[in-house]
Amino acid sequence: MTTLMINGKKHELPAEDNMPLLWAIRDLAGYTGTKFGCGKGLCGACSIHLDGKITRSCITPVSAAKDKAITTIEGLSSAEHGLHPVQQAWVEKDVSQCGYCQSGQIMAAAAFLKENPQPSDELIRDKMTNYCRCGTYLQIFAAVKLAAQIQGGQS
Repeated sequence: MTTLMINGKKHELPAEDNMPLLWAIRDLAGYTGTKFGCGKGLCGACSIHLDGKITRSCITPVSAAKDKAITTIEGLSSAEHGLHPVQQAWVEKDVSQCGYCQSGQIMAAAAFLKENPQPSDELIRDKMTNYCRCGTYLQIFAAVKLAAQIQGGQS
């Protein structure tokens, strides 16, 4: 058994150390908002936060997550604070088309804005590297910009 801290809750899971973290999160812990995309760490659909840092869970072994805080899309918002500013911006900008990549996009944007609270348009374009097969990049970039403004207003 492996103990993982996911979204603030301790989970005892029958996971081998070399199992991709994505499968422990989805199949064993039941947090299905994190998606499988490419399995090679390229597309970003599997993006989570590991101790607050953006991480591609499809190529990260369970052993790398022991004694660390894992946050999935399900843990980004809270009953106390409501939607995360990035989630608010995603709704307001109506970003999603098919929606498959959006949990990874939102997790990437939240981690990006934590490091870059007032990013330029150029920095957003350069650093938001997850793939969107529907091509909603202009809406994604606009939502990241709006989320920065929302976060700035919450200080």
